[in-house]
Amino acid sequence: MFLKPLKILFLESFYSGSHKAFADGLVKNSKYKIDLLTMPARFWKWRMKGAALYFSEQVKNIEDYELIFTTDLINISDLKLFFGSSCPPVVLYFHENQLAYPLNKGEKLDYHYGLTDLTNALGAKRVVFNSHTHMNTFLRELPLFIGHMPDSVPNWSINRIRLKSLVLYPGIDGSALKRTDENNGVNPYSVIIWNHRWEYDKNPEDFFNVLFNLKKDGIKFQLALLGERYKKYPPVFRKAIEILRDEIIHTGYLENYDEYINLLKRGNIVISTSNQENYGIAVIEATLAGCRPLLPNRLSYPEIIPKEFHSECLFSDDYDLEKRLKRTLTGDKAFKQNVLIDRMSKLCWNTIIKDYDKLFDELVNREK
Repeated sequence: MFLKPLKILFLESFYSGSHKAFADGLVKNSKYKIDLLTMPARFWKWRMKGAALYFSEQVKNIEDYELIFTTDLINISDLKLFFGSSCPPVVLYFHENQLAYPLNKGEKLDYHYGLTDLTNALGAKRVVFNSHTHMNTFLRELPLFIGHMPDSVPNWSINRIRLKSLVLYPGIDGSALKRTDENNGVNPYSVIIWNHRWEYDKNPEDFFNVLFNLKKDGIKFQLALLGERYKKYPPVFRKAIEILRDEIIHTGYLENYDEYINLLKRGNIVISTSNQENYGIAVIEATLAGCRPLLPNRLSYPEIIPKEFHSECLFSDDYDLEKRLKRTLTGDKAFKQNVLIDRMSKLCWNTIIKDYDKLFDELVNREK
């Protein structure tokens, strides 16, 4: 019997940053035909409540698809309601979750969004997380979250979600990241890369305080401030741009991916001080482009950095980061960057994609 090629519908309601990189990479690398529908990356709360309304009108023939793949800023229950009995199985991919997302000062947890995460996970055929750290955090927070319910607590939901959960890392496009001598150029000072969102959960205060101290001590460096910036962002960035004006070689998000990669290749060190990181695409990209990572010994970082490099790449606190960074900037040349790149190349799409296609095969389970 002839079978038409498997078609998958990918719904991404927050198409930017790591969400965009992941969606584009999956569509490009999968052996299956994946149609991608997107919404701009803004108003995330409205996306969780209203994205299903939008997508239900954009998809004219849901019967054309055998699988829906969607990320977390959507309401799967609404999606199933609008598509009706023709709705194919749904794979839910958690880039982040609302049960464990750090809150800004003065902000309180809105239980509505946590409940959407809960019902989404129950309504999906499979629940996929972008790291073991993320999955374990979600499953740990879940009983605490539902414990806030005044009655009729769905304790049964915890094991049901656990049994359908798995981890698939988002792939990295490694083909463009290889550094050459001409990328390095002649640079008198090491270039520090910040390629994270300009938001509170990335903890820029600790990052800049370390750099302020190094400048006071006369340590020479340059700084590239990358990452997405929204209308409202932490005021420490304005302070840093003023204090570090002689060190900064670039400020702002680069829309052109080639320009972004070329700047990463000019870098020597990539740093994160984040309070929230479920995977770390930006850090992996910079590392594969030749930057030495200096990362906190928590969150997903111990998972993505090979164990043999933990002692060199992971710091315990701000004092430890400052000490390591000062040593790196003043002549520590012993780091085996090429070995680290080789170890982390397994995170590229050419290796990772087979796990996604295997999942699609298992879920559709079509006659061969």
